[in-house]
Amino acid sequence: MTAKILIIEDEKKISDIVVAYLEKDGFTVDTAETGSDGLKKLANHPDLVILDLMLPDMDGEDICRAIRDSSDVPVIMLTAKSREHDKLSGFTAGADDYIVKPFSPKELVARVRARLRRKLNGSSHILSFNEGRLLIDTLKREAVLDQRPLALTPTEFKLLTTFINNIQRPLNREQLITGVQGYDFDGTDRTIDAHIKNLRQKIEKDTRRPEFIKTVYGVGYVFIAAADEI
Repeated sequence: MTAKILIIEDEKKISDIVVAYLEKDGFTVDTAETGSDGLKKLANHPDLVILDLMLPDMDGEDICRAIRDSSDVPVIMLTAKSREHDKLSGFTAGADDYIVKPFSPKELVARVRARLRRKLNGSSHILSFNEGRLLIDTLKREAVLDQRPLALTPTEFKLLTTFINNIQRPLNREQLITGVQGYDFDGTDRTIDAHIKNLRQKIEKDTRRPEFIKTVYGVGYVFIAAADEI
């Protein structure tokens, strides 16, 4: 079956070029010029989303987080934003890849194919870490540690998935706040620290010797668990 690609991009010239290259490569392509329209078209169950960050009605990171709330579909961000901070914000929001404009359409198609291969090879929605000790069900939004269900709050689960999306990558408090609550979060660094403290107490045997979330002094926190092959 032909893979379906959803392009959320308000610049028609760019959208038309991407559509032409993807269709030439055998993909079925749908397009949306606004974030709200793109979110509606997720009901058509695309196999991959190409998402522009600068849309007329919604911020791209917010769209990506909205996608992640209900789907694990691969998301490739396509944007003129090239700063390291922008890229980190994109990955923290749940993006799988990040391409900066101007770009090569052939490279974009190659990355689409690579992401779809990874999805096919690792299609399970169950994520496993540290030889099966920690299991995350991204569809049911449940976590199990040592065969016991974890009673995580919605914020703690989003915090955990934010860490998992950035495994082995240190995240500062601003990036974690963005990943969990978005840019509109009106809390403080102490608020996110409190959520992290509660999460660590639930998943660590000994918080002084962490197996999952480690403090990086002067930076923030990092998810250090090893991902298992499923």
